[in-house]
Amino acid sequence: MVHRCLWLSLAVITREATFAWIPAFRLAHRHSMTTTGSSLGAQVGIFFGTSTGSTQTAADLIHQAFGPEVSSEPVDIDTVEAGDLAQVFAEYDALVVGTPTWNTGADSERSGTGWDELYYTKLPELKDIMKAKKVAVFGLGDQSSFAENYADASGELFDVFCEMGCTMLGSWSQEGYEHEDSKAIRGEKFCGLMLDFVNQEELSEERVRRWVAQLKEEGILGLDSGVALAVATDGIVAGISSTADSPAALDAQKVNGQKASVSETLSESSSSLEKELTTGSALMDATIANHSMGGFIAHTNHLTRKTMWTSADGRKSFVTTERTITGLTP
Repeated sequence: MVHRCLWLSLAVITREATFAWIPAFRLAHRHSMTTTGSSLGAQVGIFFGTSTGSTQTAADLIHQAFGPEVSSEPVDIDTVEAGDLAQVFAEYDALVVGTPTWNTGADSERSGTGWDELYYTKLPELKDIMKAKKVAVFGLGDQSSFAENYADASGELFDVFCEMGCTMLGSWSQEGYEHEDSKAIRGEKFCGLMLDFVNQEELSEERVRRWVAQLKEEGILGLDSGVALAVATDGIVAGISSTADSPAALDAQKVNGQKASVSETLSESSSSLEKELTTGSALMDATIANHSMGGFIAHTNHLTRKTMWTSADGRKSFVTTERTITGLTP
């Protein structure tokens, strides 16, 4: 399902705390945009926040499902300089963003990662360049220990990108999950893919595969050539049908008549050639058979595709050449 609120987020929740926990440690050094690990020519940029590494594991699965041809190597949002965000995000046609949930139950800044420092400061400044950009969200959570706040931070990540005017993709069914409530629910579905590495780890890989397939169907990579051609063809046919008496329509009818005539001619030529080949083959078989009855022995050169037939006494001989003739198909 595509939401016109403009969303895409990767929210990965590994474990959630029942209190507002603020990480005591932040990366002291942030890399510049030249070290984010983006793939040259990738259409989809994958960004995540993490405290224990589980969200990165999920991001890696998503990258593998998309394939390196169309998606970037996952980038930890903590390694991107805030001032480089605009240029980094602009490199991609679409984004997949993810986060864990640590500040369970908090009203805001629930990820416990670098996303919290960007939500209401730097990201809103990108509204102009992010408008209409396709975005999808994924998140991790613990349905057993935090059943009432499962993957809460994913919802906030979703909302922030939605408010920037992004086109949000990838809403996901709650079927098969064991949570009681979540701030990541929009309507009757999750706002993106939710994973549980604690209680349902064995389901993660298949969920990722299906979700990425869904994103492709929703158009995260844009119209493929097959779809575009089908749309264009339908438009042309519809246009000709609606203007049957126009010069363009008459020209089209003339071309179609010429094509039918050529097809008929080719069909007749193919039939005639087939008859000639059949007759020639029968004559050759008869000739070979007559000589064979006289005791002729075959000596075949597979490189030249020629066969010399010699009589038993060595006084007579003749040569045949193997030929491959391809018939015409109208």
